[in-house]
Amino acid sequence: MSRQLLYCIPPEKHDEESLKAILGEHPEVAFVSLVGVDINGNDTDEKIPVRLFLNDIKSFLAGGVQTDGSSVQLPLIADIANAKVTFVPDTSVNWYVDHNLDAYADDMGGSMPLGTLRIPATLMHNETLEVGSRAILKNASECFKRELKRLLEQYPYVMEYLPIDSADEIEDIILTSATEMEFYVMTPHEVADKERLHTSQELKEQYWKRTVGPVRTAMEQTLLLLDKYGFGVEMGHKEVGGVNPEMTEGGDYQHIMEQLEIDWRFSDPMQAADNDFVIRYFIKDVFRQYGLDVTFMAKPVEGVAGSGKHTHLGAAARLKDGRVVSLFAAADPLSAYLSPIGFGALMGLLKNYEIINPIANPTTDAINRLKPGYEAPVSIVTSLGPDVLTPSRNRSVLACVIRDPEKPLATRFELRSPNPKSNTYMVLAACMMAMLDGIKAVLAAGKDPDELLASLSKSAEDEDFYLETGRVYRTEQNIFEDYTKEERDRLFGRTPATAWENIHALDVFPEKVKVLESDMVFSALDLASFRAAALDSWVMELHDRIVPELRDRVRRCKKRHSDADCTDLDAARYSAIRIMQEEIARDSADSPSLLTRLSRALEDKDYQAASDLQLQTVERVQALEAVYAEYCRNIL
Repeated sequence: MSRQLLYCIPPEKHDEESLKAILGEHPEVAFVSLVGVDINGNDTDEKIPVRLFLNDIKSFLAGGVQTDGSSVQLPLIADIANAKVTFVPDTSVNWYVDHNLDAYADDMGGSMPLGTLRIPATLMHNETLEVGSRAILKNASECFKRELKRLLEQYPYVMEYLPIDSADEIEDIILTSATEMEFYVMTPHEVADKERLHTSQELKEQYWKRTVGPVRTAMEQTLLLLDKYGFGVEMGHKEVGGVNPEMTEGGDYQHIMEQLEIDWRFSDPMQAADNDFVIRYFIKDVFRQYGLDVTFMAKPVEGVAGSGKHTHLGAAARLKDGRVVSLFAAADPLSAYLSPIGFGALMGLLKNYEIINPIANPTTDAINRLKPGYEAPVSIVTSLGPDVLTPSRNRSVLACVIRDPEKPLATRFELRSPNPKSNTYMVLAACMMAMLDGIKAVLAAGKDPDELLASLSKSAEDEDFYLETGRVYRTEQNIFEDYTKEERDRLFGRTPATAWENIHALDVFPEKVKVLESDMVFSALDLASFRAAALDSWVMELHDRIVPELRDRVRRCKKRHSDADCTDLDAARYSAIRIMQEEIARDSADSPSLLTRLSRALEDKDYQAASDLQLQTVERVQALEAVYAEYCRNIL
C-alpha cells in the first residue's frame, strides 16, 4: 500500500506528541524551516534536519531558533551591531510541507520527494520585541477586533442597521481576507515582443481563453496540487496579457508568453498572508517542471498589462446562537448599500490610502504598473453601483465594493492596487487600521446609511464630517475614459509617479501616519525601518540596475542604413536619434547627460531631484525608442 504525501499540519496538531507521530510516519519530510518575514516582505528558509527538531522539540516550539539579525531586513532595528533575532514558531496557523520535485527520499525507495516542513515564525529582537511583518499583522488583527467590539458596545444605535439586537449577542469578530494572484509564464531566455503583446491585448485575444500545451498542463497540475494542500482553489484562467504560443514542426510549443490568474478561498488575515506567500513558491515549482519560467513582477513588460494581486477584506460577527453575520452588509441589503460599519470601513480605506500605497507599492516595478489603462487603478475612488439593487462592476476604481443582496455574508472590499510582490502582511495591517479609523469616525458621529451615502457621494467642494474637502471619493464612470488626467488629479488626488514620491508620502501625511501608529500597531520604529528599507531598495535598484539598463537601451539604437542606400528621411531621423542619445547618455565637458545627473543625485541623496530626473530620463528613452522604431521600419 503506497504512503500518501504529507501536505499540511493544522494548528490542532502542533503539540509535541502529534508532531512526533506525524513526522515519524513521514520520513520523506527531512527538514524543518522556521519562516520569518522581515519588514520588507522577505522570508527566511534555513534547513534544520528533522532529527534535531524532534530531539529538542520542546525548546524549538517554546523558544524557536536564534539567528544573525543581519540576515533579515530590519534596518534601524536589527543590524550588525545589535543582531540578535529569534524565530518563534506560530502554532495558530497551518504548517505546510514544501516538496522538492527534483529530489527523492532514499528512505522511501526513491518514490517520494524530499519535504521541508515550513513553520511560520514571529521574529523576536533581543528576545523581547516582536518585529517584522507577521508581528505587525498580528497586532493589527487583534486591535481591529478588540476596538470594533468596543465600538459596538459604545454606540448601540448601529444595531438598527445590522441583523443583531445587541453587542451582547456577539461571541467573536471574524476577519476574512484573500488575494487573487496574477502572473506571467514564459519560455526561458526569450525576449518578449512588445508589439505583438500590445496588439494581442488590444484585440482581447487572451482573456479567459483556453490554455494549451505545457501552460495548460502546468496550470491544471498546479490547481490539483493546491487543492491537496487544502487551499480551496476556486479557479484558474488566462488574463488579458500575453500572445498565442507557436508550435514547432515536432509538435512542441515555443515563444510562450501568457498571463494567468489563480484564485483560492479566503482565510483569516494571517493565514491568508501565509497562503499567499507559500502558493507563489508552489506555482513556480510546478511550472518549472514543464520548462516554463514564472514572474511575479508587477510590470514585466513595458506597455502591456501588468500583474495585480487584488486583496479582499471582510468582517463578520459570530453570534452566541451560532449564526455568522456580515458587519459590512446592511441589515436590509435591498434598501442600503452598506451598514454604517461598512461605510466607515470603506471611507477610512479611501481617506487614508496615501499611507497604504507606500506599503503596498514601494518599488519602481510596482509604480510602473499603476499607469492609466490596463485595468490598473490609479485614483483613490470607489464605485457602489448605479443603484442599491445593481452591484457595481466598475473595475477602473481603486476599491471595489463586492456585494450580492442575496448573499450579504459575502460583502467585502477589493483593493485593486497591490501586486504579486506586495507584502500582504503589511498591506492587510495597514488596511485594517485605515478602516478602523473610518469606523470610529462614523459611529462617533452617529451617522446612518443614508447620511453616509451622501458623504461618500459628495462633490469636490462639499465639506464633510470626515472625508476631505476638494476630493471626490465615488464615481460610477470609467476613470480612464470619462476623465482626463488633469481631472483625475484634481478630483481624486495626484498619483505618485515614482517609488520615491510614494515612499515620501509617509513624510507628507503625518496625521494619516498616526492612524497606523494607533495602539502601537505600527510603531514609529516599524515605519522608520520600513521607510529605510524601501528607500534603500529604490536607490540601489535605480542606481545599479535601472540606470545601466536605460544606458543599454540607448546604445541599442544603432545606425541601420548605409549612406549609399537611404532616403533623406532616414538620414534626418537618424540625426535626431543621435541628438537624443547624446542628451540621455553622453557627457560633454560642460554638460552632463541625464543619466549622469540622475546617478549623481542619488549619490548626493537628493531624492526629489533623482525622482524628477528618473521621470524625465525614462520619458526621453521611450521617445527615443519610438523614433528609432519609425526609423527602422523605413529601412529596406
